Amino acid sequence: MDIDLMITSFPKLLNATATTLKLLSLSLFFGLFIGLLFAILRLSKNVFLSYFAYFYSYIFRGTPLLVQIFIIYFGLGQIEYIRSSVLWVVLKEPYWCAIIAFALNTGAYTSEILRSAFQTIKPGFIEAGKSLGVPSKIIFYKIKLPIAIKQSLPAYGNEIILMLKGTSLASTVTLMDLTGVAKYIIATTFKPIEVFIVAGSIYLFMTFIIHNLIKFLEKRFGYE
Repeated sequence: MDIDLMITSFPKLLNATATTLKLLSLSLFFGLFIGLLFAILRLSKNVFLSYFAYFYSYIFRGTPLLVQIFIIYFGLGQIEYIRSSVLWVVLKEPYWCAIIAFALNTGAYTSEILRSAFQTIKPGFIEAGKSLGVPSKIIFYKIKLPIAIKQSLPAYGNEIILMLKGTSLASTVTLMDLTGVAKYIIATTFKPIEVFIVAGSIYLFMTFIIHNLIKFLEKRFGYE
């Protein structure tokens, strides 16, 4: 075991962690809005909108994240119309292609998490608001959404951790995130065990932080 390599690799891998965290935070930010939108569409009484949201969720939850990244990064670039449009400004960059893939993927899972949470809301809460003459929009923002967020917190915490680990796939499209830098160091030293132990330890520490943050929020919102 090359301890010196592990020590010298640590600062490089730690610097690359910033890229991983940026990918994670932006993906979750956009994915949360996507998930909320499609959760609402899934619960819509409009059959077309409901099925549209269902198929979006089915496709992105039913195919590997790696395949989704490759289709967005390599596949869309093969379409002449896209290459000649303003979309190419974004889609030619691996960074944004990765974020788009991650956001769409986590958005699909988040939509199902929020949909389930909305369905657990007792009708009595809604009926009470309506009986007081509260507008539907206020009922949604003041009653439905807060309850759904509270109910979905444990499941969404797991999704955050899964998304953190999923960001390692960004290295497949040349991004130098934590895994990308680890692969580069391995390519120059031919010592994968030492480097991956350090990289894995950093992922494990980030997971530990997220896990305990979610546990704190669960207690804050009244979970046992």
